[in-house]
Amino acid sequence: MVSRLFSLTLLLLAPLCAARGDDFISDVPLGLDWVRVPAENPQTDAKLKLGRRLFFDPQLSRDRTISCASCHDPQQGWSVSTPVAKGVNGRQGERNPPSIINTGLQHLLFWDGRARTLEEQVLEPIQNRVEMDMDLGELEQRLAADASYVAQFQTAFAGPISAERIAQAIAAFERTLLAAETPYDLFRNGRATALDDQMSRGSSVFFSRANCGDCHIAKVLTDHQLHDTGIGASPQKIRTPMLRDLERTAPYMHDGSIATLKEVIDYYDRGGNRREGLDVRMRPLGLSEAEKADLLYFLEAGLRSRHYPVTAGGGDLGEETSAG
Repeated sequence: MVSRLFSLTLLLLAPLCAARGDDFISDVPLGLDWVRVPAENPQTDAKLKLGRRLFFDPQLSRDRTISCASCHDPQQGWSVSTPVAKGVNGRQGERNPPSIINTGLQHLLFWDGRARTLEEQVLEPIQNRVEMDMDLGELEQRLAADASYVAQFQTAFAGPISAERIAQAIAAFERTLLAAETPYDLFRNGRATALDDQMSRGSSVFFSRANCGDCHIAKVLTDHQLHDTGIGASPQKIRTPMLRDLERTAPYMHDGSIATLKEVIDYYDRGGNRREGLDVRMRPLGLSEAEKADLLYFLEAGLRSRHYPVTAGGGDLGEETSAG
């Protein structure tokens, strides 16, 4: 039913996107919807190559020590292994960098959902005082002093270096970071034996007893909404994250305050931290230890992608082809 609903949604959106001139990345791993590409920023090989280089280049930060990949490390699930990340001059961030896997499918960007497109989102960390602390005009001049960058921008955009084109190139690259083909995806697409017995039990807990599916719905496992789940010192609504490959991205929650998935399950099982503004769905669940073990196994193994982008640095992206 959910799969048919999302297919219908794509059909309904198609005329709107066509009217705007938008395109889609249709070559996506099994389990995902097509990724919308803005008409004003079409995907090209030259742009992707440039975006990849920019993503891994610490020259984008004031002191030349921090790149986008410093907080979104492909070896750490495109996030970091610490509660928060450090920016220029060792400045401490306040939130756990979200994984950027499947970020091209997100409707809300940043934990508070303040950005709606990757092109809008990309330039904020570059300018943020704690993160990269770089003036965009200075960045344009810095990159323009590098003849190889000048040539790459000319090839990708037929024009000079600009902040807008920096954002477009990085956004285009990030749209290609797609992961899926989990056992859950295979099961949803007709492979009845894709979930083993424990995964199947965990899936049942996820979508019934634990009510995780109320917010983590359908293909992308998010409702694209903001909710207060009781995390943090003050009430705040945070976007619902996608859940594929969670085991790669510890620690958890928007502030990195929970170290393990087991502890995340325990937190939701007790109903979170009671406070004004807490989402009404946050309530004690009363899960048994067996149910929690099955749910944990589903989150780890059932949502582990066979198709996952990997890279050792600024070079070409590869992909994992087995659940590993």
